[in-house]
Amino acid sequence: MHIIDTVVIGAGHAGLAVSRLLAREGRDHVVLERGRVAESWLSARWDSLHLLTPTWMTRLPDWSEPVGDPDGFMSAGALAQHLEAYAASFGSPVARGTAVEEVAHRGGRYVVCTDRGSWAASHVVIATGPGSRPHLPPALEPLAGELHVVAACDYRNPDLLPAGGVLVVGASASGVQIADELRRAGREVVLSVGRHTRLPRSYRGLDVYRWIERTGRSSRTIEQVRDPRAARREPSAQLVGRGPGDAGATEVDLPALRARGVRLVGRLSDSDGRRVCFADDLETTTTDADRRMNRFLDSVDRQVDAGLLGRRGRPAERPRPLGQVRTATALHVRAERIRTVVVAAGYRQDLPWLRLSITTPEGDIRHRRGVTPAPGVYVVGQRFQHRRDSAMIDGARHDAAMVVAHLVGSSGRGPGWFRADGPDPRGGDRRELA
Repeated sequence: MHIIDTVVIGAGHAGLAVSRLLAREGRDHVVLERGRVAESWLSARWDSLHLLTPTWMTRLPDWSEPVGDPDGFMSAGALAQHLEAYAASFGSPVARGTAVEEVAHRGGRYVVCTDRGSWAASHVVIATGPGSRPHLPPALEPLAGELHVVAACDYRNPDLLPAGGVLVVGASASGVQIADELRRAGREVVLSVGRHTRLPRSYRGLDVYRWIERTGRSSRTIEQVRDPRAARREPSAQLVGRGPGDAGATEVDLPALRARGVRLVGRLSDSDGRRVCFADDLETTTTDADRRMNRFLDSVDRQVDAGLLGRRGRPAERPRPLGQVRTATALHVRAERIRTVVVAAGYRQDLPWLRLSITTPEGDIRHRRGVTPAPGVYVVGQRFQHRRDSAMIDGARHDAAMVVAHLVGSSGRGPGWFRADGPDPRGGDRRELA
């Protein structure tokens, strides 16, 4: 068994940011990664994927290596190479190909067991991302024998799907991008639309993320929102990583997809293996998304007009609403020649190896600013962990700094920012380490 100060689980951008800050503090640590650095970007993304955020937002602690056009959009492969170079730049102690099998508390320390040995540590930082298990709506279960059902993380390109039409379930970032790609490949596509976030790729001459940062929206904290639970489940924006100079249209919102021939329907509600049913809620859903988008663009206009954002930019041209659309509430899959369902309905947390009582009934890790109820155990990279941009590459650096400062300052044994009532959240037993 290896004895070490800190074990970091996950070698994505969040785990590497923590590793860099621990190295700066001279803390002995290891980063456990089940595959390669940035494994999920290499093996759980479709071939054409580019980041939604411009390259200038790929900011990591103590790292300013140029990666091309700052206003461009990195491919998933380019990001993985960038993170590999980042790890090498400070000699991050990444143990590749090391799958975690158990994290428990024994004998006054945390024991992290893997398929390549065990570590005993005073601190554990969980940096595995906001969710790894794709959510498959129960309504799809009867279709499993009739159609090819694939999660967005397993989709690669149109050529690998069976011939025929495709039903895409979910209209956040992944769903609209996949629907757009399939339609451009000549497929008949039906898009089932649930709650979503609509934003324009650019506004008044600047990329929307410039405005998000300048207005302070990205740095808004969880204490500043009225409903933290809803904020942490906010859908990703209907955007694609393409700028004005790239091939293809820069918008993949519902009006753009409809104009390209994608058939829109409401939220998936039921199926019986032959027929798929949808709620008659598309107009309500799109109206709500437009209201929230325009509220944000109103704030941009107010600050621009007041001279608070430094420049006026181009005239304010708002995206047009979808308007009235006649939508089907049921489709017969054979009659419509639908052969595949691509599910882009989000992800759920899946930590079967975690033997600590620090999760909610839904499986999410309980924490405050990354500090969990178990002394010495932290989390980084969760949705809206503290700031709105916490789950983004650009935002994880702030949470990483907060977590490492707490870890170093209290060694995980002080009162911290989180107080838990009830039994010891560490669980386990008090036997000495074997």
